Amino acid sequence: MPARHADTGLRDLIGGARAPVVAGEPLNAGLLRRFYALRGFEPVWTDRQPQADSLVNAVLRARDHGLDPELFLAGLLWRRAAFPPLRRELLLSHAVLSYADALAHGAVPLDLRRDGEALTPEPVDVAAALDRAIDGPDPVAAIEALAPATPTYRALRQALQRYRPAPAAGDRAAALRLRQIEVNLERQRWLPRALPADRAWVNVADQRLVLYRADRPVFSTRVVVGDDAERSQSPEFRAVIEASFFNPPWVIPRDIVAADILPRIDRDPDYLMRNNMVLRDSGEIEQAAGPEAGLGLIMFDMPNRFDVYLHDTPNRTVFGRDNRRISHGCIRVENPLEFAALLMQQPVDAIHRGIATGGTTRHHLPTPVPVFLLYQTAFADPEGALQFRPDFYNRDAGVWRRLQREGRNPQAQADRRPASPGAA
Repeated sequence: MPARHADTGLRDLIGGARAPVVAGEPLNAGLLRRFYALRGFEPVWTDRQPQADSLVNAVLRARDHGLDPELFLAGLLWRRAAFPPLRRELLLSHAVLSYADALAHGAVPLDLRRDGEALTPEPVDVAAALDRAIDGPDPVAAIEALAPATPTYRALRQALQRYRPAPAAGDRAAALRLRQIEVNLERQRWLPRALPADRAWVNVADQRLVLYRADRPVFSTRVVVGDDAERSQSPEFRAVIEASFFNPPWVIPRDIVAADILPRIDRDPDYLMRNNMVLRDSGEIEQAAGPEAGLGLIMFDMPNRFDVYLHDTPNRTVFGRDNRRISHGCIRVENPLEFAALLMQQPVDAIHRGIATGGTTRHHLPTPVPVFLLYQTAFADPEGALQFRPDFYNRDAGVWRRLQREGRNPQAQADRRPASPGAA
């Protein structure tokens, strides 16, 4: 009979249209329903006090991952003994499940991010993960294992311990560095837990592209990225490089035509003819292929909803600048032919010969290569040393606010400004 009453009580609390509430705080009914369905809607913590205490302590130490414990109702957890048994049961499960979800997927959900913050890891059923963990040898270790294990994540967590005393000591510079570390820990949680061993890695904040083979960097080059204007900033997303275009024409999107090209035409009626451009009925402009075309001699085909691509450029002088933020969002590669040779597994001379024919041709890669565009203002270099870069797009502050419980309000969502499609 007691088990049956417990079953009925939990079903009633989490099965209704309204979210269950503890001390005025709504709980995640969806996660709770999935978890308790695996357990026959019976309480799980009554006879598992050691596991409950260890998992609660892990949640209360969430700052070890750069997370605000109040995201997981830490204040209520401290006084959980004061609540009725079933409310206490649900509070504890909600806290652990929410913490596990933050480690597995990031604490800032997609609906609270900017449109251009589009990286996501593979989905994890955290209800099933907790169900497996609670009767395992080390429940805390099982939940903590949902967090990334990358060298950057480890380096950032170590740095977190060094900088944590900064706010209490009144060291403003160090306190800002602490925030930067916390933000980039979150960005790491947006990445797949098992990164492809072969991948192209573009850190926009570092203005650099790195190609990895078997998880080792084999090629690195400087890049040009989107400028600081909001509509031109390079977004964060994952795609797959499928092919190389030799001698690509440049199709300029309508928003760029309206903002940049039409004013030039007004000042210079011969601008289109002089630059081998044609205005399409769609409002786009197409520039004929050639060594002086906006995309240069080669473009890497990586379909994505942002229309952002990696490509060559006829302007080679820009790569000598420290500030290489001058594109409309696309990524201009300093050494694109060497990059193409590695992607296509051909000698560089073969790439040169293909381009020299002058025709626009598409060449499939032998194996498509995943490409990641990231904005990491703190990261571990190949030697494992932690590097910091300026937050020139001013994105860190918005992410940090949404990592704090008080930042989860309508004002915080004002940071979700859409990213515009890119071009050259």
